[in-house]
Amino acid sequence: MKIYRFQMLKKVGLVLAAFTIIFSSCKKDEPLADPIASFQYAVSETDYLEVILTNYSQNATSYSWNFGDGETSTESDPTHVYAEAGSYEITLTAKNIDDAMATYSEIIELSDPNSALKLLDGGESKTWRLYREGSSLGVGPDLEGARSWWALMNDGSRPCVYFHEFTFQRDGSFIFDDKGLFWGETALFAGTEQNEVAFEAIPANMINKDGVDVSAWLSGTHAFTYDAVAGEITLTGTGAWMGMPQLSTVAEVSVPDASRTFSATIEQMEGFDLLTITFIYDGLYWDFTYASYSDPSLEPEVVTVTEEYGEDLDDFAPASMFNTFISTTETDVSYLAPSESAVTVTAGVDDPADAAAEKVGQYVRGTDQFSDLKFQMDFDIQFDNFTSFSIEVYIPSSNTFEEGGLTKNIQLWIADFSQTQEFWGSWVQYDVDPESIPVDTWKTYTFQLESPSAGTGTPKTRTDLDLVGLVIGGSNHVIDGTFYIRNFKFE
Repeated sequence: MKIYRFQMLKKVGLVLAAFTIIFSSCKKDEPLADPIASFQYAVSETDYLEVILTNYSQNATSYSWNFGDGETSTESDPTHVYAEAGSYEITLTAKNIDDAMATYSEIIELSDPNSALKLLDGGESKTWRLYREGSSLGVGPDLEGARSWWALMNDGSRPCVYFHEFTFQRDGSFIFDDKGLFWGETALFAGTEQNEVAFEAIPANMINKDGVDVSAWLSGTHAFTYDAVAGEITLTGTGAWMGMPQLSTVAEVSVPDASRTFSATIEQMEGFDLLTITFIYDGLYWDFTYASYSDPSLEPEVVTVTEEYGEDLDDFAPASMFNTFISTTETDVSYLAPSESAVTVTAGVDDPADAAAEKVGQYVRGTDQFSDLKFQMDFDIQFDNFTSFSIEVYIPSSNTFEEGGLTKNIQLWIADFSQTQEFWGSWVQYDVDPESIPVDTWKTYTFQLESPSAGTGTPKTRTDLDLVGLVIGGSNHVIDGTFYIRNFKFE
């Protein structure tokens, strides 16, 4: 029995050995899965030149790294320290036991985080002023249309803003020096003596249109932080500003705020650097270009005297000025013919309240920020024959009236356009109380020429007015709307 059992075990062993040989032989002939090379990297928080590589390759048994600076490694998960900042292409080659291989490459950018800050603060202190070549600031609907609605040039129209200095220091302080003059933005100083003029930068003059003291916007020291990765500057401290005082982080303000954040990019030029800052709101894109010169001889002088603009039109006192909007014929229009503007007005459409009634005008405001219907004259209007003017307006409730969109506001103004590029800064303005404006019905609005709600002078005391404007639906937004008008006339 013992012999038999030994023989049986021997036979079983032979069978198992044969099976193992056959199985191993079959397994050896099966192809291995192809390797996949992959990795991720992270830059050390304490050393911007140290790169930590994590290998995510599959189906591989050996690895070869090329760090793009002449150095290599065969470690699975190496850490590599570069000698200097720069752009490097890292390549990983992964192999299996059959020498099948796969490669994966990625370009990394290594930069000293303090080098970006140095571009802003000069390493110790760096002063920026508005760029004096071409346009320095402006507003438009987006990046492509930046400064398309309005832009400022170094042409003598606002010389004081070109002297303002904005200084960033390495200790985190931000210093504004107004150089003794401030510009009266209409958004802040409408209706005051400071509106659209340069005035002495003293607290007594810094009372805004609402009677609020805004002197915190004058010269002062504040704080800043610069996120070079996000491309954002944050100014901290009540009254700290760049660009324009009223431009804040997410909306315009009428009083100094505690902090504001804006986008910033810096471009190195030959002999100077350019800093462009941007404020983006819904449908509104403001940007400003500042310069800091390492070679002061390259900085142009500030133009302090404005060259004469346009022409002084002949004075004329019309006996009538009206537009019924029934048609465009001479019997329905006397001088008040619409000129090119962001508003489309169509005469002779059906009355929305009664299609059988006389025809009226359809007023469609576009999506421009400032949609004014303009009536340009070829003479300076002398208002000797008029004491008032009126217009009938129909506002459909079907328009979208919401916060940030259309309003029911109605505004009329009379301005000088032939000799003033920024005509809105010196116009005579007439406003309708929004609470008195109904919807889905016609209403007549009458204004006394000598009783404007805001502006410079009155039509009777001025001889330079040649442009009449009508705004329905408000301004400073990009929502369109449809309204109806009739019987616009001066009497």
